[in-house]
Amino acid sequence: MKKFILLALISIFASSVFSQTVDTRRKIEVNGTSEMEVTPDIIRIAISLKEYLKDNNSKKKVEINDLETKLYNAVQAAGIPKENLTINNISGYNNTWEKKKNPDFLVAKQYSIKVTDLNKYNQLMEALDPKSIQYTNIESYDYSGIEALKKELKVKALKLAKEKASYLAEALNNKVGEPLEIQEINNESYPQPMYRTNMMEFKTADSSSSPEIDFKKIKLNYQMRVVFEIIK
Repeated sequence: MKKFILLALISIFASSVFSQTVDTRRKIEVNGTSEMEVTPDIIRIAISLKEYLKDNNSKKKVEINDLETKLYNAVQAAGIPKENLTINNISGYNNTWEKKKNPDFLVAKQYSIKVTDLNKYNQLMEALDPKSIQYTNIESYDYSGIEALKKELKVKALKLAKEKASYLAEALNNKVGEPLEIQEINNESYPQPMYRTNMMEFKTADSSSSPEIDFKKIKLNYQMRVVFEIIK
């Protein structure tokens, strides 16, 4: 008898707990999506300059100091702030013993340049000596107003989710209540830059023409998953 009463009490307690945890509210779940494409306006470019012999039959070479001076002058002429030009590495001077042993050792320096306009980059490249350029590539890129844009798109996606839930609920003669759950779904896309010309052609060409770079836009896409309560 005692066991029967104990089991009955446990059953009543379990039923009470279960009834307290089950959410009986009517709900609707929707997704709101907002997206935008923007063109990168902060681009960091790597350039490597290397000393070279003036001709095949001469040991006279164009010194790295002269190449660096030309680079600084080109940066200023393009209207790029001097603080946007930094040195990444000095590959030749890392092996000074080799330079002493071999006077013909050619020194190379790697630079990083931040630009906000690709036209300035093209202007810069046209002012440099093509023979001195080992390579140039894109290190990174970004959009200056991206944080403010992210907030704007998330708020817009959230409002669209509520709008969708509202007209769906109204179709059943109901209304949307308070949001019960909000989940952010991030679909940001940072594509790689696309080169219009071959870099090997650029490195070996004797002309002053520089490669054009075409950027795919940064695509920001935000989805907000929202669960609303449905009320009469």
